[in-house]
Amino acid sequence: MIDARQIPLALYVHLPWCVRKCPYCDFNSHAVPAGGIAEQAYVTALQRDLEHATTGAAGREIVSVFFGGGTPSLFSPAAIGRVLEHARGLLPFAADVEVTLEANPGTVEHGRFSEYAAAGVNRVSLGAQSFDDERLAVLGRIHGANDTARAVDELRAAGIDNFNLDLMYALPGQDLQGALADLARAIELGPTHLSHYQLTLEPDTPFAKRPPPRLPDDELAWTMQLECQARLAAAGFEQYEVSGYAQRGRRCRHNLVYWEYGDYLGVGAGAHGKLTSVTTGEIERTVRVRHPAAFLAAVAPAERLSELRTVPGCDLPFEFMLNALRLVAGFTEKQFEERTGMPSAALQGPIERAAARGLLEWQDDRWQPTARGRQFLNDLQELFLPA
Repeated sequence: MIDARQIPLALYVHLPWCVRKCPYCDFNSHAVPAGGIAEQAYVTALQRDLEHATTGAAGREIVSVFFGGGTPSLFSPAAIGRVLEHARGLLPFAADVEVTLEANPGTVEHGRFSEYAAAGVNRVSLGAQSFDDERLAVLGRIHGANDTARAVDELRAAGIDNFNLDLMYALPGQDLQGALADLARAIELGPTHLSHYQLTLEPDTPFAKRPPPRLPDDELAWTMQLECQARLAAAGFEQYEVSGYAQRGRRCRHNLVYWEYGDYLGVGAGAHGKLTSVTTGEIERTVRVRHPAAFLAAVAPAERLSELRTVPGCDLPFEFMLNALRLVAGFTEKQFEERTGMPSAALQGPIERAAARGLLEWQDDRWQPTARGRQFLNDLQELFLPA
């Protein structure tokens, strides 16, 4: 049986409001209503949700906390502090717990990062996306190119030296030089981590329904990716995940919990959670109700849940691989057994097929996606779907 106490446990807190929703975004985010954010009521609802979510994790330690959205920086430092204090009262935090707050460079008030740091935040993820004002306007962003640099100055003044920049490429009207210029500007700001990813037209978004003109073709997008990867490596950023690049010792611990098939409590509107039972070893997945109004209106804990299910054994190999194969380092067979409770022999057939197609290789006592496997990641992951 799985020893759940040996599996790292993280906490994800969803704060669902944005000043306005970007046309490419498929996250559970909602424009701030005319009356403003119901901050106090939402924090109180989060506290009740935490009390319910933590019941199955008694005695386990939180290794990371991530405030995602939406735009969490719309919430006051006092509100963030209330959530963290309540969570600490329910479960112990690791001595070196990583606490990340997502922030939009256009919503950061002077001196506010110092207050977030005092509340317990020690890592920030800034949604830069581009340093070209024309591209930012097309993306529907509320900030300008200079706002990100100003936000980084504010971070450093607050003593927060561990920060990520989100940066997209293959933007409408962008050429190779534009993508490289964006990346150079990001590197100049000295982040410890970069999330560098291609713009995709996600289903049911405005961009999917009405694609913006002048999108780079696949060949140009691939060239952008290769050239940017080379520049990142030269600047000391190690690619450890599909879109994750980090300076030495600065990988995002929270994201690693996901990719290594760890456990995470998800609280807040639309939040997803995964928890391994300490008593049975079964893996349970939860999803909270998506709309903030429904989340706020819930009284009983069950009213905040839109989904609660136990993952059947036949789905475990695919679930594990859906995450682990995003990592450049791949996975060990021991890790698969410890996180799923299944024998590694369950992977033999799909692994042999993946290796035969040049998508997976055995290296350094672990299975790793090849360069071809990373390029055709969806094909590789699909080999592990249940028959």
